Amino acid sequence: MRLRVEFTTEPFDLDEAPAHALVAREVIETAGLDAVDVGPFGNTAEGGADRVLTAVDALLRKALEAGATRVSLQVNVIDGVDGDATAEGGR
Repeated sequence: MRLRVEFTTEPFDLDEAPAHALVAREVIETAGLDAVDVGPFGNTAEGGADRVLTAVDALLRKALEAGATRVSLQVNVIDGVDGDATAEGGR
């Protein structure tokens, strides 16, 4: 199964990336995931379920430890176990 994770960390600082945002991005960039896209207002990555879920666990723990007061995330199944694409709406 393939998953896509989208996340943001808060509080925001438009002048300089906060420590929690840098830590979260580092976790995602070094997790061996595909299609990693990091930006100031949101981050996405795709990969196998085990890698994504392991990365999400590390992201939550490390971002909170680094000062995040809120982490918003969404995880979508983008390819089922049998290889059939599934609707992102959870159908």
